[in-house]
Amino acid sequence: MEESQSEANYRVTAGELRQFVERMERLDVEKKDIAEQQKEVMAEAKARGYDTKVMRKVIALRKRDKDDIAEEEAVLEMYKEALGMS
Repeated sequence: MEESQSEANYRVTAGELRQFVERMERLDVEKKDIAEQQKEVMAEAKARGYDTKVMRKVIALRKRDKDDIAEEEAVLEMYKEALGMS
């Protein structure tokens, strides 16, 4: 029995789709493992007396552009002065 071209295309597409889905599933598992490792690192830092809330802010700042940070800090200082918080 000879399969039609559309059946052959479907088989190839289904196989490719399965590969993509399985890759995403593996990445999800890896992502969960990494998240667990991150929790462990923060728990260890907290146990040693570090403020993990501040650590998270520092990590976020390190990802940003220095000029953006400086501009945001300048605006924040201006707002604080306007509200008598400085």
